[in-house]
Amino acid sequence: IDRQRLQCLNERREGSGALVFRAWEERGDRAQFVESDDDEELLFNIPFTGNVKLKGVIVMGEDDGTHPAEMRLFKNIPHMSFDDAAREPDQTFSLNRDPAGELEYPTKIARFSNVCHLSIHFPKNFGAETTKIFYIGLKGEWTEAHRHEVTICNYEASANPADHKLEQITPQTHFIS
Repeated sequence: IDRQRLQCLNERREGSGALVFRAWEERGDRAQFVESDDDEELLFNIPFTGNVKLKGVIVMGEDDGTHPAEMRLFKNIPHMSFDDAAREPDQTFSLNRDPAGELEYPTKIARFSNVCHLSIHFPKNFGAETTKIFYIGLKGEWTEAHRHEVTICNYEASANPADHKLEQITPQTHFIS
């Protein structure tokens, strides 16, 4: 994850959305969490430093109404906004309350095999005013991105004879005496 460019929309505390993406061993740390501000919606824009084959997602919340009830995944839509979230997601999950972070939601691997940017939208929770998330785990394989720069090429539709002139070759003979 490119943490400098990671973005969470509708977070109550600035920068708290990045704190929920941490190592598996640290998922039990309940001091770091993200909470929604105005309503129950949260939107994460997660850029990767390479290409990812995403295999699963883990979401850990509170065992009450603040736990997200639905998760929608979008791939390769940088700088996504709540207006963009109205479109059809690549995959939708109905979530169960998971205060221990034990449930993994498997993705459709064929659809998420070449992801350089992931957006996770949590549109609703289990009835509370705000949504609270303690941990989000992404399971998958990372490969280095092969980004080719734009190459400007000129192709000739037909050869220009003026470009292909050869110097006149004069035969020379050498005698050995």
